[in-house]
Amino acid sequence: MMLAAQFKNRFLLQPGLPPQSELLPIEQATHVKQSAVLVPIIDYGDRLSVLFTQRCWHLTHHPGQISFPGGKLEHAETPAAAALRETEEEIGVKANRIQLLGQLGSHHTLTGFQISPWVGLLPAGTPIIADPAEVSAVFEVPLTFFLDPRNCHELWLPLRGQARQLHFMPFENKLIWGATAAIMAQLLQHIR
Repeated sequence: MMLAAQFKNRFLLQPGLPPQSELLPIEQATHVKQSAVLVPIIDYGDRLSVLFTQRCWHLTHHPGQISFPGGKLEHAETPAAAALRETEEEIGVKANRIQLLGQLGSHHTLTGFQISPWVGLLPAGTPIIADPAEVSAVFEVPLTFFLDPRNCHELWLPLRGQARQLHFMPFENKLIWGATAAIMAQLLQHIR
């Protein structure tokens, strides 16, 4: 079992994490869509859970998929600011309820997104109010589920002329896969 203090120590001690005050906006590229997500970790005191959203089916990008709160960067917005703004818009959690711990490495998708994942700790009991225009469901998965390697799978597939690693993590009746699972796999490398 991992508690919040252990999680923070393992995550924050990783070299190369930029201090929040020194963040600069990601360089804007014409062919890459810049986005940011928050990986919300809920602290229950005696256990930690990871919060996920399920995107609505009518959305243009990744309809119905399991994801983290997040979206495109606005003009001159830092990735951290975008992750916090999108979290408030999608699930109603204000930035002052989130202890931002640091940034994981960017994830590039085949659909042209560069995702900057940020990890944040939320206290238990934080009100979650999903925006029904963007989020069809919100659910949690105990962090211990992901710490068991039997629950985290990967395979290599030929996609668009190159081998791509695909992560997937089935949990109950949900399938966490793609960019969301890749971001979780990266987080697990930091805390194992």
